Amino acid sequence: MPTNNLLVLKKGLFSLAVGWTVVIAFLCLVKFNDLPSLGFTVSSLDKYVHITLHFVFTMLWGFYSRQKWNQIELKRIFIVVLFSIGYGILIEILQELVTTTRHADILDVLANFTGAMIAFLTFVLIKKLKKANHS
Repeated sequence: MPTNNLLVLKKGLFSLAVGWTVVIAFLCLVKFNDLPSLGFTVSSLDKYVHITLHFVFTMLWGFYSRQKWNQIELKRIFIVVLFSIGYGILIEILQELVTTTRHADILDVLANFTGAMIAFLTFVLIKKLKKANHS
């Protein structure tokens, strides 16, 4: 029974990570000018959105990695960070080349990096706390 639960958890984490990856592409490539105003400008929240998107991206793929190999291995988590940054750069390039309402922004890439690094530091903290609890 525990093996079945582990398999469900792995599949669930994988599905969440893939789904979140698709959500990022959708949110970053779709035109939102037709949505009703919520009393604030999108540009005022844009960098926080990028930080959050890539924080969650890195956490989900990092937890999937942790579940797959049964440990938090910071080298693997750092590879996830690199994929997050690469994916963010790809999205920015697509915004410039494919959309007419979005444009590439180096500050978005910096915000993506920030979110991914906050997630990496979260994994570092989790690993240290687990090590301290097992000592």
